[in-house]
Amino acid sequence: MNLELKWIEKEKKNTEFVSSLAESLNIDEFLAQLLCNRGITTFEQAKKFFRPDINDLHDPFLMKDMETAVKRIDKAIEQNEKILVFGDYDVDGTTATALMYQFLAQFTENIEYYIPDRFKEGYGISEASIDYAHEHNFNLIVALDCGIKSNDLIEKANGLNIDYIICDHHLPGENIPNAIAVLNPKRVDCSYPFKELCGCGVGFKLAQAYCVYKDIDEDMVFQYLDLLTVAIAADMVEISGENRVMCYFGMEKLKTNPCIGLDSLVVNLKYPEIKTISDIVFKIAPRINAAGRMKSGNIIVKLLIEKDKKQALEIAESIENDNTSRKELDANITESALEMLLSDPKMESKNSTVVCDSEWHKGVVGIVASRLIEHYYRPTIVLCEKDGLITGSARSVGNFNIHAAIESCEHLLVNFGGHHMAAGLTLKKENLEEFKKEFEKVVTETISPEDKIPKLFYDCEITLDQISEKNLNIIEQMRPFGPSNRTPKFYSKGLQNAGSRLLNGGHIKTQLKQKNTSMGGIAFGQGAETFALIEKHPVDVIYKFTWNEFRGTKSIQMEIEKIKP
Repeated sequence: MNLELKWIEKEKKNTEFVSSLAESLNIDEFLAQLLCNRGITTFEQAKKFFRPDINDLHDPFLMKDMETAVKRIDKAIEQNEKILVFGDYDVDGTTATALMYQFLAQFTENIEYYIPDRFKEGYGISEASIDYAHEHNFNLIVALDCGIKSNDLIEKANGLNIDYIICDHHLPGENIPNAIAVLNPKRVDCSYPFKELCGCGVGFKLAQAYCVYKDIDEDMVFQYLDLLTVAIAADMVEISGENRVMCYFGMEKLKTNPCIGLDSLVVNLKYPEIKTISDIVFKIAPRINAAGRMKSGNIIVKLLIEKDKKQALEIAESIENDNTSRKELDANITESALEMLLSDPKMESKNSTVVCDSEWHKGVVGIVASRLIEHYYRPTIVLCEKDGLITGSARSVGNFNIHAAIESCEHLLVNFGGHHMAAGLTLKKENLEEFKKEFEKVVTETISPEDKIPKLFYDCEITLDQISEKNLNIIEQMRPFGPSNRTPKFYSKGLQNAGSRLLNGGHIKTQLKQKNTSMGGIAFGQGAETFALIEKHPVDVIYKFTWNEFRGTKSIQMEIEKIKP
């Protein structure tokens, strides 16, 4: 099924400030509108946006339970208690574990880390990890990127005299676990001013708080900003406010002096350069996730804390092999799932997609769910079976809250968790068919017509003569781009073909003209059909504009996302 995207201009915000901001910054009004859409309406706000300052990070002690957490860690270090750093097996969890382990290891040798086995233990705090801690006499566990709904397991740990500090960012349930400290800016009783930290970000704030408490140079935690930036990018949290400041400096470290583990991952890439958040999302994150999906997240933490370059390169090569296997696996499962959907006579009338197969690999079902949405744009759940239980991942579309939809079927589930756009769930095999019916019913009753339409948003309409080196330089200074600060996309209409050719791989190299201005462009993967369209008709395009560097020459080009007559 070819999805027809609806082109929509993003809502213009704070329009009353555009002219005055453009004048005070000496920039074109369309650039001022980009800033106003991001909540930047004054010269001072723009100055902070374009010139981030590490001193603008919030006081970590504004977070609920932070003082208690810091004092408990300090007590453990002073009394030489055994500390276990526990983290989830995805990018956010493994980077958080590597960050916290290395930070605390500067003050104590009595420390280990633990990543749960995805297949044997599942997501989050596990009974096996508590049993391990008890058997090996750990007194304190710092749990990262998980734990906010592990009430029963925390009670078990309390009974074994094991204290927990939870560092999480997922939505809390009605009752907060009875841990020594629960750090989560999304707690309703937490007044921390920035709510969109990732799990690694919450761990970073705990480490920062310890530096403040002990009057230690905060560079002892700032040295891990590259790890934190990878977590922020991979977890798709907002790159605004505090996250943007941390990413700004983290990207600088990634480009100039990354940790040995991350540098070794990059060395294995076909194009070994990490310049943008997108590079992290599409190059680094899949490789980190692949290890947790195919084998164990432990190998990632081992890589990220490794100090020996040769050893790190060997681990990175093994992870590259895991990623190759992962790509083959998710392609095969996606093909199998699409065949299943094509054979379902009711598929076209449904508002949701739920597929399950006992042979599918648990580690890639989330990726497959995202792939299926590219074909059938609707809330999607991909499930597999193991040991009599059905487990899987859910992905949403538009603004539909898939976590709430799954919560409505809670009576049929063993457990679930996640957020607005993505979730995980487990249920008994005998409840599968009933769950499918119930989930479809909930989605049908609650999804809006707008959420069923795939959309392509652009920031504003401009003419080609508004594209200048000065304007592109200003846009480049808006980096790092990501959620809530996306790379600006522009719409230009009625462009004429001034010379185009079809490249290998279905890419199009083109020269487009509007009145007296022409501009070179590249349209990746648009195909022969689109090439023929450009040749015969004036076209409208949505694009980003970027620098093209070739043989020492630098020029502006359009990176074209979509073309239509």
